[in-house]
Amino acid sequence: MNLLNIQHPIIQAPMFLVSNEAMVKAAMDNGIAGTFPSLNFRKEGELKALLERLNQHLASTSNGTYGVNLIVQKTNPLYVKHLQDCVQAKVPFYITSLGNPQQVIEAAHSYGGKVLCDVTNLQHAEKAAKVGCDGFIAVCAGAGGHAGPYPMHVLVPALQKAFPDKFLVAAGGIATGRQMASAFVLGANAVSIGTRFIASAEAGVSDDYKQAILEYGMEDIVLTERLSGTPCNVINTPAAKKIGYKQNWFEKMLSRNPRTRKYFKMLVQVRGMKKLEQAVRPGSYQHVWSAGQSVEMVEDITSTREIVERLMQELHATMQEARSLPI
Repeated sequence: MNLLNIQHPIIQAPMFLVSNEAMVKAAMDNGIAGTFPSLNFRKEGELKALLERLNQHLASTSNGTYGVNLIVQKTNPLYVKHLQDCVQAKVPFYITSLGNPQQVIEAAHSYGGKVLCDVTNLQHAEKAAKVGCDGFIAVCAGAGGHAGPYPMHVLVPALQKAFPDKFLVAAGGIATGRQMASAFVLGANAVSIGTRFIASAEAGVSDDYKQAILEYGMEDIVLTERLSGTPCNVINTPAAKKIGYKQNWFEKMLSRNPRTRKYFKMLVQVRGMKKLEQAVRPGSYQHVWSAGQSVEMVEDITSTREIVERLMQELHATMQEARSLPI
């Protein structure tokens, strides 16, 4: 908790093309950490201007904070520029994904910033720990976007046991206070929640997308390699079925060949970004929507304030129930 300076142990997860300024500010106002992928702000000067506004907002609140998610692999052409903008703005904390976080860690620590690294297994965590990360986002099975293969009840306690000194955030399949309680019992210090906040008043996505979060269930979430080259959880809409789930043999060959790997992955990611960007726009019929299995638990569209209040009420009620269990 003290690592992030937040009132409630919740990170509003960074979601590509979903996380926006209104969501992040609402998160800060309600005592949690709002985050966003830097790639949501790709136009020249857009990220820098946003960070200035967020810092002004941060100065007016004492309950919450914000962080930036950086894709640190070489296929992200804006990584270096975005990191420079973030360091200049002294972003409070970072979430790194898909690459070596060392450069971000060194830059953040130069001014007191913190770095949490997305990890899906102990090997990833070991590498991040060796270069000095402050903690991990344990990306478990069922998460929206790039989900890991292991369930929370295995990955979180394994990380806590192996790295007891690291701040540990559970991510994947969490949308209620009862699920939060489960994560804390397993050893997590906080939770990262994404899909639940897609169905929020502040989210700027289409009404169709928000309604899909309510109407689809956990069995409708499928992994596809067709959007980024890395398995990614999406809602199994007709458009997703049309795109498919697996790369063909030729695509796999290009993604593994040392000479073509970098450029082919960049091509796949650019194409995937365009598909997702079309899908979130109002009036679009290209319904390729990222979401996690926690869609099963989302039943209404409401404000960020109401979501946070409900999560904390459910969490406290669950902990009270646990105290009365006959054990």
